[in-house]
Amino acid sequence: MSQPPMMIGNALPNIPWQDRPAGCSDVVWRYHANPVIPRDLFPAANSIFNSAIVPFKGEFAGVFRVDSTCRHMRIHSGRSKDGFTFQIDPEPIRWICPDPQIAEFVEAYDPRVTCLDGRYYINWCNNYHGYTIGMGYTDDFKTFYQMENAFLPYNRNGVLFPRKVNGKYHMLSRPSDTGHTPFGDIFVSQSPDLVHWGCHRHVMSPKRDKANWQCTKVGAGPVPIETTEGWLLFYHGVLTSCNGFVYSMGAALLDLDDPSKVRYRSRPYLLNPRMLYECVGDVPNVVFPCAALTDAPSGRIAIYYGSADTVTSLAFCRVDELLGFIRNNSEL
Repeated sequence: MSQPPMMIGNALPNIPWQDRPAGCSDVVWRYHANPVIPRDLFPAANSIFNSAIVPFKGEFAGVFRVDSTCRHMRIHSGRSKDGFTFQIDPEPIRWICPDPQIAEFVEAYDPRVTCLDGRYYINWCNNYHGYTIGMGYTDDFKTFYQMENAFLPYNRNGVLFPRKVNGKYHMLSRPSDTGHTPFGDIFVSQSPDLVHWGCHRHVMSPKRDKANWQCTKVGAGPVPIETTEGWLLFYHGVLTSCNGFVYSMGAALLDLDDPSKVRYRSRPYLLNPRMLYECVGDVPNVVFPCAALTDAPSGRIAIYYGSADTVTSLAFCRVDELLGFIRNNSEL
């Protein structure tokens, strides 16, 4: 009898979790008390969404997108004891950076956080003469160091893998242009040192069917999760409707040794905007996954996602059920 697919990683016995509701057959289900982070957690916040949370010293820490009441886009640090209730620093992160040109900060949004070699690396969409992938790190979520930007403008959705693959660091991204592009493919790039990036390889494109949930663009979501079957990647897909963009969540399985190769890819979406907090907000009809917590022994996954570009929500799944669903409903 074959073994069920397993996550490769650490135990997280205090993972925020809620069992699937009675009568629900969805492979991914929502937390009943969503949103977990409201838009106005502190007075100067207009919205808090598209944020990254990781386990930290028995609790949780993260980097959060906060758009202020001046509508400035910034990223802030924050903590949580249980993964449900958060305290976020009202002041944006102040980066330590030796290069004054790179340190001239304009705006930042949509962070991801990767624990890699015992250090917490942050990627975000950084405005440096156009949007590109900013990089930095912290050891304690108190002091933050800014590194070189990973790529030239224009780029978004930079997501770092949690370990080297074949001796190189790997990062997913979505090349774009000056605005909210009506296109977008996912690429993966390699680096020997987290500074110099090259060997850019195509991973996946949008589906070109006119009415497909991922027909306009796709972008990487949380840090890829290592499993015995491959890298599990949650991603967002965008449909252009008669009323604008609609963002939904899907998942794919990438080859462990060559992440540019897609083994399986979900044909249906896993989560789409249908709750009030996902459909109504500053940008309606958005489900945007940015972080995932995992408990390897139990196979449980908790997914944080931005809702309507306004609040942060939480959903759950189990790795064996999810990978089975992707395999049985795959379309490359």
